[in-house]
Amino acid sequence: MGRVQDKVAIVTGGSTGLGRATAELLAAEGAKVVIADIQDELGAAAAKEIGSAGGAAHYFHMDVTSEPEVKHICSDVFARLGSIDILVNNAGITGAPKPTHEITVEEWDRVLAVDAKGVFLCTKHAVPYMQQNGGGSIVNISSVYGIAGGMDVPPPFLYHAAKGAVRVMTKSDAICYAADKIRVNSVHPGWLWTPMLENVGKDSTEGPEAFHARILSRLPLGHYGEPLDVAYGVLYLASDESKFVTGTELVIDGGYLAW
Repeated sequence: MGRVQDKVAIVTGGSTGLGRATAELLAAEGAKVVIADIQDELGAAAAKEIGSAGGAAHYFHMDVTSEPEVKHICSDVFARLGSIDILVNNAGITGAPKPTHEITVEEWDRVLAVDAKGVFLCTKHAVPYMQQNGGGSIVNISSVYGIAGGMDVPPPFLYHAAKGAVRVMTKSDAICYAADKIRVNSVHPGWLWTPMLENVGKDSTEGPEAFHARILSRLPLGHYGEPLDVAYGVLYLASDESKFVTGTELVIDGGYLAW
């Protein structure tokens, strides 16, 4: 207990899945958590449940693709809670289930706006407050598909391109802000049982049952991960336990990339 005691943490996309598990774990370890999302009912419910469990959580409506919203929320969080110590850039979407040659420019722009531009905007507007604090930790949620290509997630090029951008942005920012004692790391989850995975299975042209059988055959450990499996990795990178860690890639994938 208390691994991030009294730190202020913003978790984007924190209303469901990995984001919610991360918000709950950070709160259980003493952080004052801000859930930033566009799913208002789910986000408010998550914050309420964290409060009922004895944690400190607040919900803010924030579209990570809107710079005015991101700027306002970061300012508001700092004014209300006094600092921004941790930023978890988790918000993300997979995009339309199409091969590259069928993707429209609008579909491309949408995925890159959420998955890559959102990381840029949140980092841009959180960093000045971390500089005022004398340091902080930014954890960017990428994917195993930010490291390797593959045909497992449609559309492969679109999602992979966005997550690859997050991976390299992380390294650049780690170098840029090291002198400010702001650490920046990326987490690369494999296949987790989340609403996003359920939707990918449902949208699969081969059908959910065949889709899940194929994916599980690629996992050496033989089962999907759970959001909490990755949330513990985020907690480590957010905490002072990782004070000598920046610019790294933490892969949590059940052995998927070990093939």
